[in-house]
Amino acid sequence: MATVSSNAPVMSQDLLNAVNPKKPKAAEGSVEADTDKFMTLLVTQLKNQDPMNPLDNAQITSQLAQLSTVTGVNKLNTTMETLKSSYQASEGMQAANLIGHGVLVAGNGVTLAGGKGIMGVEVGSAADKVQLIITDPTTGKDIQTIDLGQQPAGTLPIAWDGVVDPTKLDAAGKPIALKDGNYLIRVVAERGGEVLKDAKSLSFDTVASVTTSAKDGVKLNLPSRGVVTMSDVKQIL
Repeated sequence: MATVSSNAPVMSQDLLNAVNPKKPKAAEGSVEADTDKFMTLLVTQLKNQDPMNPLDNAQITSQLAQLSTVTGVNKLNTTMETLKSSYQASEGMQAANLIGHGVLVAGNGVTLAGGKGIMGVEVGSAADKVQLIITDPTTGKDIQTIDLGQQPAGTLPIAWDGVVDPTKLDAAGKPIALKDGNYLIRVVAERGGEVLKDAKSLSFDTVASVTTSAKDGVKLNLPSRGVVTMSDVKQIL
């Protein structure tokens, strides 16, 4: 006759823990953490309520509605942070494609190199008359005025050859150009005889590198103009 032992096998605590794992602790400040805190406070309140004067359904419903509101706001914040990160990643990829490209940004200078220079004008509103004035920084004297005529609102790139007076020729019969170097520029725009304040001069530079960070976003590093944002770029050339 077989003998059956009445001693049941003992389950180890490690096995029980493996089968019934504890819920991982929610990250501080997360929606789950805030929900856990709220529910803990609510349960504690229910446990310690006065039996003679318990919480009514309206109070409980009100507190649960507050929980729903807080949870919704936290989820919205999380979603916004996710969208912000995605936008910064996309903007970073776009900015990386600008490396080596020329851009026009707000500035008051132009560089003439090899008889070639690039600058621009940004007109905030339509103008009857627009002039770009070039100044010699060593003397402070205006050396050339480029008449751009009537211009609509927008950005206008300008190529400059450094020739002030095309009637003055050198020995080879070519127009005499200014010597290479840096010059100052400014814009004067008028409409109906009144000077407009929304016209700006633009300087040319080349994107050398791109810097990205969660705090400051995407920055473009320009050799001459320094660090600018994507919104500072008025035109890509």
